[in-house]
Amino acid sequence: MNKRHFLIAAAVAGIAAVAANPALAAKEGKEKCYGIAKAGANDCASTTGSHACAGQAKTDNDPNEWKYVAKGTCADMGGSLKAGGKG
Repeated sequence: MNKRHFLIAAAVAGIAAVAANPALAAKEGKEKCYGIAKAGANDCASTTGSHACAGQAKTDNDPNEWKYVAKGTCADMGGSLKAGGKG
């Protein structure tokens, strides 16, 4: 394997690791906010299990879809810190 192939493989492995563990993608000072994601703009899997990836929300503001937002801003955006819009 040459250097170029190694770098490409390392980059793909890093992307796969972040995709497999969304907690790695979260940044400090952020929290999950449910019910504010637009269709196709969610940050990860649905809590109902209807899909397992970011960008697959089917409807706007689904209470089981979430996005990361700055801590303390979720309620101001009309969202909830718990899935299903409770709390």
